[in-house]
Amino acid sequence: MSQDQHGDLSAFSMLDLFRMEADSQTQILTDGLLAMERHAGDAAAVEAMMRAAHSIKGAAAIVGLQVVVQLAHGMEDSFVAAQHGRLKLTPERVDVLLSGVDLIVQLSRLDDAGAEAWLAANAAQIDQTLNAIAGIADLPELPALPPASAPVPAPAAAAPQAPVASGLAGEDAEAEAAEAAAPAPRTGAAPAKAQAQNFDKLLSLASESRINAHQMHPFIGALQRFKRNQSSLFSAIEHLHEAIARSGDAGLMEKSLLALQKTQPLKQFMLEHIADIETYERRLLAVSQGMVDEVLALRMRPFRDGIHAFPRMVRDLARSLGKEVQLEIEGEDTLVDRDILAKIESPLNHMLRNAIDHGMEGPYERIDAGKEALGTIRMEARHRAGMLSIEISDDGRGVDLEKIRQSVIERKMASPAMAAALSPGELLEFLFLPAFSLKATANQLSGRGVGLDIVHETIRQQNGTVRLESEPGRGFRALITLPLTQSIVRALVIDIQGEAYAIPIVKVESVVRVPQAAIHTLENKQFFELKGEHLGLVSAAQVLELGEAANQAEDLPVVVIGRGKQSYALVVDAIRGEQSLAVQAIDPIFGKMRDISAAALLDDGEPVLILDVPDLLLSIDKLLHEGGLHQLAQAGHAQQRRAKRILVVDDSLTVREMERKLLLARGFEVDVAIDGIDGWNVVRSGEYDLVITDVDMPRMDGIELVSLIKKDLHLHKLPVMIVSYKDRPEDRARGLSAGADYYLTKGSFHDETLLDAVADLIGDARL
Repeated sequence: MSQDQHGDLSAFSMLDLFRMEADSQTQILTDGLLAMERHAGDAAAVEAMMRAAHSIKGAAAIVGLQVVVQLAHGMEDSFVAAQHGRLKLTPERVDVLLSGVDLIVQLSRLDDAGAEAWLAANAAQIDQTLNAIAGIADLPELPALPPASAPVPAPAAAAPQAPVASGLAGEDAEAEAAEAAAPAPRTGAAPAKAQAQNFDKLLSLASESRINAHQMHPFIGALQRFKRNQSSLFSAIEHLHEAIARSGDAGLMEKSLLALQKTQPLKQFMLEHIADIETYERRLLAVSQGMVDEVLALRMRPFRDGIHAFPRMVRDLARSLGKEVQLEIEGEDTLVDRDILAKIESPLNHMLRNAIDHGMEGPYERIDAGKEALGTIRMEARHRAGMLSIEISDDGRGVDLEKIRQSVIERKMASPAMAAALSPGELLEFLFLPAFSLKATANQLSGRGVGLDIVHETIRQQNGTVRLESEPGRGFRALITLPLTQSIVRALVIDIQGEAYAIPIVKVESVVRVPQAAIHTLENKQFFELKGEHLGLVSAAQVLELGEAANQAEDLPVVVIGRGKQSYALVVDAIRGEQSLAVQAIDPIFGKMRDISAAALLDDGEPVLILDVPDLLLSIDKLLHEGGLHQLAQAGHAQQRRAKRILVVDDSLTVREMERKLLLARGFEVDVAIDGIDGWNVVRSGEYDLVITDVDMPRMDGIELVSLIKKDLHLHKLPVMIVSYKDRPEDRARGLSAGADYYLTKGSFHDETLLDAVADLIGDARL
């Protein structure tokens, strides 16, 4: 037996089931009527509408809604007449049929308690709608628009449609149309909220499983170190056996041989089990990542789910203004996170209403300008570079940039000279300011200066951006960029005062290292030059009130945030790199934390706070106004002689720390890496005078590391010293043939041996 697409429906009443069917079938009617209005004679659309009206009629009869039965029957007769060519669905007739659709939607939403009172209060209007549908063939058809310019007459469609659309008790026409076009409220709102919470819990559990999978790696590394120590022990047993063999003692010879034989199974045991554990780690990572991907897929909805009411809204609003406008949508199947989709519906609605009211001309004005009488607004959604890109464009009159410039001067937002120098992009940014409007008088649609302000603020809250473009006389375009999901965020992980923080990648303009010599001071504010612009330097530790920054490095790691005049360079302790983080909301008991938006766990399980960049910019502005910025560069630092820098690469914590302390005591700057891969990444990101490396290490051994360094175009002259337990001549030859400049065995290792070898290679600690 096939499963119903809605799942188990046994818990729903017959009226609930009727509401569900009415929602889907009235959407088919709305889409079909709009299609017929644009493309007369669309047989497929008429057929679909006939089936939808027939389905509504049957379902309404079952639940006893006779008014809906009569409405659907009258509409079905109209569609049959249209199918046989006896009735042309003109805009005026479409208005009447749409009013019938709206009435069906309203009747389907009535509950048992209030239905009788509502029907009594609106009986006259219901009769008028039924009569209008029954007499739809008698409506006059308006003549086609003339090619020459003429005064635009009052829209004749308003006469027949006004009483149908606006006569319902307590409702005006525009509110009624908006309500009809909006998605029906669900009696199951609470279950829907519970479902969203379940998705969040699933995502949290899937993310934790991924973190636990990543924590297998240190365990495998420990096993690898144990295997190397075991190998060293087995090597010692082999040497002992060879020594006993030379002594000729038969009794000892027998015992040493027995011990040597017992080592073989242990070797094989470790090799097999480490391989098994590594395979298990790979499977665990794949499964946990698959769980995260599947949960995210459950949260994704097609773009059409959030904008299905827009074509009707655009059509009705344009007709109420005496304009002819159609909405074309591309990318309806583009997947969007359900939370983002719900939050951008209002901004997109504002953009469309602005385009109709401000941008689109009347039909006669368009003809005079050499355009089609029917204006077009185009909305396109697609994935681009891991982001959701939404483009809204129209072929209207565009925005008068000189009018914006004049308004800026009149409002004293800029001097005439400064306003004259503003680029088109900078002028359009003023449209996002609160209370900024180009209309002299306000109406129900626009003129109050709040539309684009709301759009900008809502998109910003979703970590997105919006950009405007205009071509006078040709049209207007808005480009909106948003993350695909708010559940997983790609972030730059940084260290501030020894703690991990994260900044969403979409909020990071650039990452640079700034030499202290490049920092300049003016009026107690520090800045440096990047791409021809001066960027102010701010200590991240000071902004977050974590104490004094102790960064004394010659090059400061800097993250640039903000845009335009509100761009700043945050000085941090270190930059770890990018990670995908499963966002965890902070418990509401803490309220809104300043400069913090959410929390997450890194791949190794370490907690990290995600910074709220807009909040951070406000905190920086406050610091600037108070004049409390700390100085970052140390006076005379650039003139100090730099100590030589050494990189120590060893997987043994004991050996690594011993070598580091010895070299630090001699005055060298020392960085450490825990294996060959880590060492290779570190040596390429900094300037070193010497690399000291072990041989046996996980992921990449020292021989391979030496080979990579010596083959690199920029690093081939860098001296490399190998310090290893392996002291056989063939081991030494292998290291030196790979390109090592010095081979020191740990068996003959002591403090002065290492320091003397370093001195032989690079001399004293100071340059």
